[in-house]
Amino acid sequence: MKTRFLCPLLVLLFWQLAAASGLLPPELASSPLEILQGIWELERVGLPPDFYLHNHILFSLRLVSTGFFLALACAVPLGILLGASRMARALLSPLFEFLRPVPPLAWIPISMLWFGIGFPSACFIIFLGAFFPILVNTTAGVADVPKGLIGAAEILGADRVSLWRKVLLPASLPNILTGIRLGMGIAWMTLVAAEFTGVQEGYGLGYMIMTARDLQRLDLILAGMAVIGLIGIAIERILCYLSRLLLRGR
Repeated sequence: MKTRFLCPLLVLLFWQLAAASGLLPPELASSPLEILQGIWELERVGLPPDFYLHNHILFSLRLVSTGFFLALACAVPLGILLGASRMARALLSPLFEFLRPVPPLAWIPISMLWFGIGFPSACFIIFLGAFFPILVNTTAGVADVPKGLIGAAEILGADRVSLWRKVLLPASLPNILTGIRLGMGIAWMTLVAAEFTGVQEGYGLGYMIMTARDLQRLDLILAGMAVIGLIGIAIERILCYLSRLLLRGR
């Protein structure tokens, strides 16, 4: 456990020493201590003033959660259908394979035309970021269930409902959970770009970073990036823990 933190601590120490000694020009990067001070300023003063860091965090979490759970609600049932039906795969897979390589950022102009500027447009970008990883992994999980396992269950008299409940879904659950983790990771990664579409409420970590950019406050930009990274780590740890719980109970 201790060795996990050794490399990050050494990087931070070297970074601080390089900044303090002048080896790292201040116009290129602020020091770790300046970034910590920036985080405190964002919470104490706000950016813009009175728009405090915790409110930016709550808004971004609400935005990502909305887009992610919409993607989850669409991608898992569709992935199960594609994984279970060769006909559905033949009909729909070409469309999804065509759309999947298009980056979510490329959809920003269209999202603004369709949904305008604000929460729905940003939510759509995050939805796209999460949708395809969940869909692909769910489809693969269901399609790759060993045929022998299905045949054995049918020989033992399992009906269609029991086959899905006791064989297909538990066997494909690891792939589905992997897709969920990947989908959430990409959804969180697209947050800043999604908020480039505009947030009328004046909140959001991406909006906060853009405001810091307009003010040419490098320390606050890096402070916002640090907060995004730390929250991303926390989300990943929570999802890993929940995955272990679900897989343990299979």
